[in-house]
Amino acid sequence: MSEVAEKVVVITGASSGLGEATAKMLAQKGAKLVLGARREERLQQLVDDITSDGGEAIYKAVDVTKRDEVEALANAALEKFGRIDVLVNNAGLMPLAPLDELKVDEWDQMIDVNIKGVMYGVGAVLPTMRKQESGHIINLSSVAGHVVFPGATVYCATKFAVKAISEGIRQESNGQIRSTNISPGAVATELTDHISHKDSKEMADDLYNDAIDSDSIARAITFAIEQPGEVDVNEMVIRPTKQEL
Repeated sequence: MSEVAEKVVVITGASSGLGEATAKMLAQKGAKLVLGARREERLQQLVDDITSDGGEAIYKAVDVTKRDEVEALANAALEKFGRIDVLVNNAGLMPLAPLDELKVDEWDQMIDVNIKGVMYGVGAVLPTMRKQESGHIINLSSVAGHVVFPGATVYCATKFAVKAISEGIRQESNGQIRSTNISPGAVATELTDHISHKDSKEMADDLYNDAIDSDSIARAITFAIEQPGEVDVNEMVIRPTKQEL
């Protein structure tokens, strides 16, 4: 039996892209899914698709910048399935622009979603995982969490933070909780849709010409989950073969 089968997996940002691909892949392997995102209609359709294929999934509309909504997502998992085995902290956005543009609202948005949203997810599942004396937190960082790109300073800062959070979880796990930091490069998702700065959008679109598909990251997440409990895959960087940075 797959190590994924019967595990209760909570996924944020599940309505599209990496979250959606991961949900579908894990469902095929027998995971019990609790899906969160802002777009309820997309979540409902995803749950319908999964259950019609014989999988098990529920959803809850969630804005990860609101701690009470993230807590409610974790509580929904406990009410339905009685435990939480894995959290996939996937929700994130990337409105790139040079610092001189002073897009402070976008800075705040990235900090709220990419950092605070991740921490709210950790806070929502950590007490349960401590009580279980087991669990697995998977955070989606980025290649931008390893290298700073011009015009992406704030985004990079948020993804460096996610990498630090992942390592902190590992160090404080007391041998109970696995921590995985996954850093995608260019992946074909909606991530570049949020870029309002013209030159930054053109730069990103050029980089994303060679983007790999979302299943590439879903496979990596699945690989990390399906390792035996004593094996913790801490770090993966996954990007197109053609991507230089």
